[in-house]
Amino acid sequence: MKKATPQNIALLIMVFVCTTINSCAPKKEVIQNSAVEESNPKLIFLNYSISEDSKGKKIIKFLNKIITDGKLKVSTPLIEGVSGDLVCHQLDKKSNVLQSTTIKNPLIKTFEYIGDSKQFQRKQVVLKEVEFSLKLKLDPNTKYVSINEITTPSSETKPLIKTKINSL
Repeated sequence: MKKATPQNIALLIMVFVCTTINSCAPKKEVIQNSAVEESNPKLIFLNYSISEDSKGKKIIKFLNKIITDGKLKVSTPLIEGVSGDLVCHQLDKKSNVLQSTTIKNPLIKTFEYIGDSKQFQRKQVVLKEVEFSLKLKLDPNTKYVSINEITTPSSETKPLIKTKINSL
């Protein structure tokens, strides 16, 4: 029979302790912490044109929509809008807000370019008219999509357009 060394004894104690802990620990069912998956998630693509008249009033026209199966890969965090930005709301049949998304003012485009000094520079261009698109996770109870303009720093909004969404 071999002589017990301190290393062998330490190894045997570790095996014994690990086995005892695993066998005596209460058995718990592992449950993933995730939201309940929708059975048939949908995406909606909305296309609009926006323009601004000489008095600064924004005018939005609905162009088209596409509803398709799918889900957003990454959900974007709700960002705080500033005056001139837009807020898109998905509304139920009673016009209760289901989901909201903030849209940076589509009439203001910021471009980065390399200037004569070989440094990045930014230029902001104010457009008179532009088309823009929205890609949203379609809530099953959505009946309308409204787009409002943020008019003050306290995030008060002014309605611009309300689009009826025909459910599939």
